[in-house]
Amino acid sequence: MATDIKAPQFPESVADGTVATWHKKEGEAVKRDELLVDIETDKVVLEVVAPMDGVLTKIIKGEDTTVESQEVLGQLEAGASASASAAAEEKPQAEAPAAEAQSGDDDGDAQAGPAARKLMSEHGLSAADVKGTGAKGRITKDDVEKALANKQQSQPASGGAPAPAAAPAPAAGEREERRVPMTRLRKRIAERLVAAQQDAAMLTTFNEVNMKPIMDMRKHYQSEFEKSHGVRLGFMSFFTRACVEALKRFPAVNASIDGDDIVYHGYYDVGMAVSSDRGLVVPVMRDADQKGLAEIESQIIEFGTKARDGKLSIEDMTGGTFTISNGGVFGSLLSTPILNPPQTAILGMHKIQERPMAVDGEVKILPMMYLALSYDHRIIDGKEAVQFLVAVKNFIEDPARLLLDI
Repeated sequence: MATDIKAPQFPESVADGTVATWHKKEGEAVKRDELLVDIETDKVVLEVVAPMDGVLTKIIKGEDTTVESQEVLGQLEAGASASASAAAEEKPQAEAPAAEAQSGDDDGDAQAGPAARKLMSEHGLSAADVKGTGAKGRITKDDVEKALANKQQSQPASGGAPAPAAAPAPAAGEREERRVPMTRLRKRIAERLVAAQQDAAMLTTFNEVNMKPIMDMRKHYQSEFEKSHGVRLGFMSFFTRACVEALKRFPAVNASIDGDDIVYHGYYDVGMAVSSDRGLVVPVMRDADQKGLAEIESQIIEFGTKARDGKLSIEDMTGGTFTISNGGVFGSLLSTPILNPPQTAILGMHKIQERPMAVDGEVKILPMMYLALSYDHRIIDGKEAVQFLVAVKNFIEDPARLLLDI
């Protein structure tokens, strides 16, 4: 009996999604909880897994198709096995032995999946050139890719003709263009960034901070900290703590705008801008004021891992009262970060670079970092923004202030 495979129940803030990738093909055996398909929304990628063991008998919603909550994506036949699937694939071949004898390599190609056959056709390979590792010797896409890799490696030694390139280089002087549709996440990011610049009176103020005190402390305690907490001590935890303490002193920077109202938040949920293959995402660290340095570092690592693997959930990225963006990890020396609505401020961290600085009448080489605070001038005055950034600077340059609460 066939069982419907349905899209997840989307949150109220998500209207629909797009089928991004089917990880199984029709006729393939699947196991319970095995990943079947990814659904991309404008916030996160949701995974749909197999509810039971069986065979994927039908794909109803193909890739790049828009789907709504609980819409049927395909059908799974419970209790079927890989052998049953393979037997079904072999049945047409058994019914036409004469045609097999005449078809030669074409028959072998028929034992390959659609993706494998397409890849073989693009590179001029036949079934005789590829060793199938699937059920009953079926050729998979991975088998074709391995055969191509082996062929390319063997060509220099044998002096044979080069294998056809998947993406041949354009001829000299050719002006190549490639058009790729935006993903839903990328389109949503674009919409939010444009809206932030159109709807807010955005302004950016800058300062610079001497990183030597934090760097010296980190170097002195790194080994002991890692041994005690099982996580390395980074700079993000210090900046998070510094921002939280500064937010306590300047509540407007931790506020948001709702229509004609200003909402002052009595909690500190700090968003951490994280770059991923699918685009920029901002998971939120809840109650950052109640976390120690080790907890903050652990959660930052967790966010990075989830973003890389596409495992961030809607809950991970909902809310937030303030955001920190660290462009310094990519080498940015100075930038003007864009607000993350409905928040009214975002701190931009940048690359640490040694520069000559005047200290007590002497020139010293110090590791300096530019800081940028973009803020909504509708509710944050320039005085508050500057004082907030100076407070962050003072906490970083004199970490004892964080302990003494001064």
